[in-house]
Amino acid sequence: MSDTTVMDKLVSLTKRRGYIFQSSEIYGGAGSVWDYGPLGAELKRNVKDLWWSRMVHQREDIEGLDAAILMHPKVWEASGHVEGFTDPLVECTNCHRRFRADLEGVEAGQCPVCGTKDAFTEPRNFNLMFRTFMGPVEDAGAQVYLRPETAQGIYVNFLNVQGTARQKVPFGIAQIGKAFRNEITPGNFIFRTREFEQAEMQYFVKPGTDEEWFEFWKADRMEWHRSLGIREENLRFHEHGPDELAHYAKKAFDIEYRFPFGWKEFEGIHNRTDFDLARHQEYSGKRLEYIDPGGGERFIPYVVETSLGVDRVLLVLLADAYREEEVEGEERVVLALHPRLAPVKAAVFPLVKKEGLPEMARKLQEGLRRASIPSFYDESGSIGRRYRRQDEAGTPWCVTVDGQSAEDGSVTIRDRDTLEQIRVAMDQVAPWIRERLVDSE
Repeated sequence: MSDTTVMDKLVSLTKRRGYIFQSSEIYGGAGSVWDYGPLGAELKRNVKDLWWSRMVHQREDIEGLDAAILMHPKVWEASGHVEGFTDPLVECTNCHRRFRADLEGVEAGQCPVCGTKDAFTEPRNFNLMFRTFMGPVEDAGAQVYLRPETAQGIYVNFLNVQGTARQKVPFGIAQIGKAFRNEITPGNFIFRTREFEQAEMQYFVKPGTDEEWFEFWKADRMEWHRSLGIREENLRFHEHGPDELAHYAKKAFDIEYRFPFGWKEFEGIHNRTDFDLARHQEYSGKRLEYIDPGGGERFIPYVVETSLGVDRVLLVLLADAYREEEVEGEERVVLALHPRLAPVKAAVFPLVKKEGLPEMARKLQEGLRRASIPSFYDESGSIGRRYRRQDEAGTPWCVTVDGQSAEDGSVTIRDRDTLEQIRVAMDQVAPWIRERLVDSE
């Protein structure tokens, strides 16, 4: 099966099962903007909750923040985004489509759309920030930007958080939020989009200890991805060479995944030195130094950043979980998502629509919901077809109420991955599922 076929099948499945829809589809869609359906919204929430738990709830040295999308425009001058956040843009003089100059194929001088050779204009810089206006007057003085990253909201709140939380360096600030980039050539489904979500943590350290902390966070982040069930052979580090390093970075590593379209980055770990706090101190005129309470030493902290693309890690999880298997002579498609990530934990079926089984199944499913276990009820079609639908949706367990259930109060639980079936007392289904969710952590 070709890589293109895999992606086409994955895109089709995510729409069919309610994971991801094209934004404004009834109007022809909005370019590279996506909506998350019922299952996609749950998967995304599960990823963010697990990240937040790991970064904030399980550590005493990291605080949470939710900074605004709109910020003072001088923030982006200080960060270098106004001047330097650009991509080289070329236009085909034949079809007038525009592309990034460094796009594969364009570099060779051939238009990817019309095929014309050597018809590109000279590259010019294109700023990727979305502009808008704050207030009733649309003039230069009212111009603001939709943030292209979430990190700057953390830097400008460094002293606010440090003082109110009474944290001592080293400590971190974590945030999950929307960011926006007017990409010239977005693509590969939800990999490169114009509206996306980031989960970032900025860890403030004393200069001289930054390399030690960089290695710590590099290892910690890779271990977290493995804990989500991502296959190790599909993960690797990529170190930025001198020609790849961002202007603020002393050192940088990407965590890359082997997508059907090649190895691509979905999280970065960066040693940003004191660049950001020093620039904001310069542009704002406010001192952003940390004062060591032990000896009174003043210094601008260095920052070790972990920056995760939430939408990209969703694509990683979906691509890594996608399976096509043959079971008893029939093909089945499976999303083998880790149980903690699966949007629906259990699907409940009555074996047949009679003998009071639907009422028993409904009561069981309602009990699971009251126990805060996301569940789904289905009585449509053969039991085999219902299993296949849940396999595609990534549901780890299917619970069937049958004739024996009316006799002894037990039900059949079928495992998505092993296909094993066991009998469990109906009143023990919720504890059984909870126990396995805890064991999978």
